[in-house]
Amino acid sequence: MGVSVGIVGLPNVGKSTTFNALTKAQNAESANYPFCTIEPNKAVVPVPDQRLEELAKIVKPNKIQYSTIDFVDIAGLVKGASKGEGLGNKFLSNIREVEVILHIVRCFDDENITHVENSINPLRDIEIIESELIFADIEQLEKKIEKLNRQAKSDKSAKKSLEISMELLDHLNEIQPVSTFAKKDNEEFVLLDKELRFLSNKEIIYGANVDENSLIEDNKYIKEVATHAKKVGAEVIKLCAKIEEELVGLEEDEAKEFLSELGIEESGLNKIIRVSFEKLGLISYFTAGVVEVRAWTIKNGWKAPKAASVIHNDFEKGFIRAEVISYNDFITCGGEIKAKEAGKMRLEGKDYIVADGDVMHFRFNV
Repeated sequence: MGVSVGIVGLPNVGKSTTFNALTKAQNAESANYPFCTIEPNKAVVPVPDQRLEELAKIVKPNKIQYSTIDFVDIAGLVKGASKGEGLGNKFLSNIREVEVILHIVRCFDDENITHVENSINPLRDIEIIESELIFADIEQLEKKIEKLNRQAKSDKSAKKSLEISMELLDHLNEIQPVSTFAKKDNEEFVLLDKELRFLSNKEIIYGANVDENSLIEDNKYIKEVATHAKKVGAEVIKLCAKIEEELVGLEEDEAKEFLSELGIEESGLNKIIRVSFEKLGLISYFTAGVVEVRAWTIKNGWKAPKAASVIHNDFEKGFIRAEVISYNDFITCGGEIKAKEAGKMRLEGKDYIVADGDVMHFRFNV
């Protein structure tokens, strides 16, 4: 299964530069003017996982297959997008398709780089975009309420949906996102959100785009973003899009040395992928054979048959059992055979909840 992260922000805050860096591909044009990106650029990026390299040292496969994450560079947004200003309608339809929003916010001064609002104010920028998401949700919900008003005259279920919709509309009219609605566990709300895919209910990660001088010590802009993020329960990832782009093309050892010289332990790419996985409750299990060592992405809490379905649906339908070795045991024992000899392989049934890092082999019959 894949995860889709939409990179959003006001025009000219470093979205496309970040996209180039994160995808390690120079395929999103960067320019010093708004609306450089019109159609969403998409890229499938491998999820770095050192455990795969360690497994490969033992198994010596023909190839290594990483989990992947989809990054989508979405057109810049301006005030009035929910009413069609700028490229708003296209922006809003594109963002509806992603699971996580990576909101790039400019947190540095540079008179040589224009800003669509003519000044640097990250909290204002955040408010502009998040308000537009709320306005778009209001418009969509109002249309749904019109329909429910007609249906509720003869349909009891529609009446329940109408009640929760009206409560949600009151909440949104206070310029509060769907994500903070008190009745998100309500069955009627869950059905409503599944149908309308509310924009302001998406998981958000703030990408604070800084200059090199602020990579170690936070400047005033980053502190403002961090304070706001804490209030709304969001994560903040500090990155320098320019530095990240310089990492493109470097060998792994060179990149590590470069980051070390800057006093950074982890690249923006790794942070974004890791936090995206955490936000969505994703984990990986592994298959390890001579043909390939591969990571498979699943939801945390999935049972073995469901986890097997990401390989092939037949694996779930005809599931018999799973042969499981924990990653640590596989490495410590030096491979599958020695792990078996040491009694570290377990036979698990349909109720087994897969753990992150399990090395698995499925037995099935269709």
